[in-house]
Amino acid sequence: MKKILCSGVAAAALLAAAPAFAADLARQQPYPTKAAPMIVEPAFTWTGFYLGANAGYAWGSGEGGAGIVNLDGSGFLGGGQIGVNYQFANNVVVGVEADFQGSDIKDTYAGFESKMDYFGTVRARLGYAFGNILPYVTGGLAYGHTEVRDNLYGLSTDKTQTGWTVGGGVEYALTNNWTIKGEYLYMDLGEDYYDSIGYKSGLTANIVRAGVNYKF
Repeated sequence: MKKILCSGVAAAALLAAAPAFAADLARQQPYPTKAAPMIVEPAFTWTGFYLGANAGYAWGSGEGGAGIVNLDGSGFLGGGQIGVNYQFANNVVVGVEADFQGSDIKDTYAGFESKMDYFGTVRARLGYAFGNILPYVTGGLAYGHTEVRDNLYGLSTDKTQTGWTVGGGVEYALTNNWTIKGEYLYMDLGEDYYDSIGYKSGLTANIVRAGVNYKF
């Protein structure tokens, strides 16, 4: 009889513990969780507005007085630019850029002095994007403030001349917002009459510069 009672008590204890044991097993089973969504970085695009700064060097040639006064100026320059680009689905990039430069382009010859203290351009740009590398060609309007002085007689005439410019460069995107570039421009400001020398004088210049842009 004792054995039957002991067996019954043991069976009852097992039955009582079974739900708790089953609950423990259920808690130990890991529930499947949803995978975290993948974050895909957007592809870089050149589309957008930008502004930046640049610095460089220019050398040129000027001729006045039927070739009598040869003033081949050179010097450093620095300034800023603002522009906008649009990148098409086929990776062609078109844009417009304007820049303004302070400069120290000057030369002296036979008692005459020529200098350009500032100039600027407004240009179209056309390029093809290889990811974050953009080679491009550019061209448009150019203007510059020049002064020709006769140091012997103290005569001076200054003009704001206009002309054209063409060139090209390569721009490289460091991040989605910051880019750097190297650029060459050829600028021709034509000729104008200067009272200080009694003749027309013109100016052409080769410009090399490096720049940095912030793209919005």
